[in-house]
Amino acid sequence: MKKVLIITYYWPPNGGSGVQRWLKFSKYLRDFGWEPVIYTPENPEIVHFDDSLEKDIKEKTTVVKTKIWEPFSIYKAITGKKKNDTLGAGFMSEKKGISFTEKLSVWIRSNFFIPDARVFWIKPSVKYLTNYLTENPVDIIVSTGPPHSMHLIALGLKKKLQIPWVADFRDPWTNIDFYDKLKLTKRADKKHRTLEKNVLRSADKVVSVSWNWAKDYIKKGAKDVEVITNGYDPDDFPEIKNNREKDGFIICQFGSVNKDRNHDVFWKAISDLINKNNEVKEKLKILFIGSIDFSVTESISKYNLESLVEKIGYLPHKEALETAAKADVLYLPLNNTPNVSGIIPGKVFEYLALKKPILSIGDVNGDTAKILKETQSGVMFDFNNKNGIEKWLLDAFHNKKNLVTHPSSNIEKYSRIALTKQMASLFNKIINEKPNSGTLF
Repeated sequence: MKKVLIITYYWPPNGGSGVQRWLKFSKYLRDFGWEPVIYTPENPEIVHFDDSLEKDIKEKTTVVKTKIWEPFSIYKAITGKKKNDTLGAGFMSEKKGISFTEKLSVWIRSNFFIPDARVFWIKPSVKYLTNYLTENPVDIIVSTGPPHSMHLIALGLKKKLQIPWVADFRDPWTNIDFYDKLKLTKRADKKHRTLEKNVLRSADKVVSVSWNWAKDYIKKGAKDVEVITNGYDPDDFPEIKNNREKDGFIICQFGSVNKDRNHDVFWKAISDLINKNNEVKEKLKILFIGSIDFSVTESISKYNLESLVEKIGYLPHKEALETAAKADVLYLPLNNTPNVSGIIPGKVFEYLALKKPILSIGDVNGDTAKILKETQSGVMFDFNNKNGIEKWLLDAFHNKKNLVTHPSSNIEKYSRIALTKQMASLFNKIINEKPNSGTLF
């Protein structure tokens, strides 16, 4: 059986979306002739603790860990957080406004810790893995980011050992939606772009989770880009009772909602809908599972919807799915940012597997819209289509009342099993071809 070394910062008991992709690939790789070897930190910063995910780690999977030092203790000291406080994902705050110390700490982190706060793990990891791989050879290396320091570890190994390398981008680097919020100096911006270019040009294959982002990587210098999306694991759903509650009309969103995903048009449509229709008002409930930005709370207050909204917070993965399974509509807000055309949230595939009608707001010509149309699983509305959203929700309400079932099709291609087969085929193709002849920087 061939072996693949997977360099990933996120691994159980770390929870959240960053864990799912390579946890699921590693679960099924053996079925397609590949043995995964995981390299991950021994003591990472954990935002969401979810040990329930450990059930997906196959027996006898080799997990290699080394200690990492991250500057989060300094960040917490500057911002007044306690040692055991967790850090929010992205640029999301549960309170209004950002203090000067928080702005200062973001500026320091963005301009001095490049590409990210895991930069101090790069050199020790390259040294450790060079020795490890000499005694425990593998056929291919995968790095998955963000954090993009994982790619720089793989780049260092590529220079030393010339092992075929796949750089897997779950999110973009300099095209990520919050890049402009990092307040980078010209020098720091140049360094980010140089490192990104080195990775894109030196990897034997770049993997993107969406088609539009793949085009961006090619423009930035990637020679060979493969699109392998995220997906859903069939194993997660047999135990999930996919039954809607008899009474009520539930709209559910799970996953984090930052300011860029909080759309006033959604709240305005809800407000107008319940003001026009008493029956909807009496039955409607909106659930948010996961972290939400303060702007969401402000929007709820602005439209006097406090009695209709329940903010549940983070739940272990299985519990989140079980809660979402009771919904009548699954809400999927996309970021109102320049890179929205390529945004395909990982949760969209679990929404597909739950077989609920999906209401999404984003780019009507983007990659997520393409998937919704292809699978007949929902509708994408643009950021200004209040009337369309309102009408669609009213139709969904009447469909439940009239016991109309929701059709969906062609979702099997997005199962984790099918996607792992695609990834394993990519590995086979790479090791059977001539290694990348691109320049290593």
